[in-house]
Amino acid sequence: MVLHIMSDKELSRLEVLRDLTSGRLTAFAAAELLGLERRQVQRLAKAYQAQGATALISKKRGRPSNRQMPEILKSQTLAIIRERYADFGPTLAAEKLREVHGIKIGRETLRLWMREAGLWADRQKRRGRVYQPRYRRECVGELIQVDGSEHWWFEDRGPQCTLLVFIDDATSRLMHLQFVQSESTFAYFNATQRYLEQHGKPVAFYTDKHAVFKVNKAAGLHGDGMTQFGRALKALTIEIICANSSQAKGRVERANKTLQDRLVKELRLAGISTMEAGNAFLPSFMVDYNKRFAKAPFNDKDLHRPMMPRDRLDEAFTWRAERTLSQSLTLQYDNILFMIEPSEFAQAAIGCRVEVVDFPDGRLEVRYKGRSMPYRTFDKLRRVTETAVLENKRLGGLLDLIRQSQECEPPGRRTSRGPRRRDQTNHMFSVG
Repeated sequence: MVLHIMSDKELSRLEVLRDLTSGRLTAFAAAELLGLERRQVQRLAKAYQAQGATALISKKRGRPSNRQMPEILKSQTLAIIRERYADFGPTLAAEKLREVHGIKIGRETLRLWMREAGLWADRQKRRGRVYQPRYRRECVGELIQVDGSEHWWFEDRGPQCTLLVFIDDATSRLMHLQFVQSESTFAYFNATQRYLEQHGKPVAFYTDKHAVFKVNKAAGLHGDGMTQFGRALKALTIEIICANSSQAKGRVERANKTLQDRLVKELRLAGISTMEAGNAFLPSFMVDYNKRFAKAPFNDKDLHRPMMPRDRLDEAFTWRAERTLSQSLTLQYDNILFMIEPSEFAQAAIGCRVEVVDFPDGRLEVRYKGRSMPYRTFDKLRRVTETAVLENKRLGGLLDLIRQSQECEPPGRRTSRGPRRRDQTNHMFSVG
């Protein structure tokens, strides 16, 4: 009866094992005939002598195949995975199905089911986009990669802060480092001004799509699609290029990782725990870093352009906004009411667009046709200890500011359209 249910392959093995056990074949010859290793043949012969022909029948005979499992089991299994194991891989999901739900399914079968249901992607599809290496630019100053790296630079000895990194694409040379409180427009104003004073004007800066560099809305602050930093660079004839991915500016990204390792340890050895002391330490660190890691350029020409008398950095690196001067000679900027001192020149500006120029050092000017106009201020968000005495013609503008502050802005906050001022010093816009 056993011979009737045996396959042709199993019958062939039975004949060879009979000859082997009777001594008509050697173990080596039997292994050659069966296409197996000698140890496998000896194991089969031992089982044949103990159990007879039954030992050669596959143990899977009569058990259901995973491929023949009913569709209802497949549906139930996928439903469980969607509900509880949607982010699991096939191997781990198969383990949890067996341990928690008592469903025994091979991981490869489960992999096939998950792939068909869109719950798993094969290795080729999971592989990320391939980024081809980009050749360096030929000359120093042709392209400067810029990035900000927020990190615990002083470990537990000081606050978390951001390191602004300027690195030359042609040489991987650190051009400027500066610790700042945050990656803000005023921080980049200050750092870029120091860079230009030291090296001159490069052809272009290469950045990410941070809001400081790229307007991520339909129109910019002035409706021209340009940020304050971009406007400043345009005035200095410096291009700004925004990378489409972090891999595109890989030199500065790799430099950030190196700095997060080496610079942190150097600051620890030097016992530095403040941004001021850190900024004083950075020049000597840059010299040593560039000796170790900087490359020679393909072309020795330096494309930095010297600063010209018309390149007024203090004027270029300012936050600028336009306002319409009211009939009462008032305007609002960042929830502060500016009251222009009456004069013939100020009277001529009524109903016209005037420019608010906000400097990184805290100075602020209201200009019309390039000429500054003196003013007084009233800040609704501050606690006023003395009663403000106003002329009747200014009262309307003051009441408008108070009403808008009560309706629109939460207590203690400026407008969301104004600049971030953590890196601006001595300004009038503190709250409290």
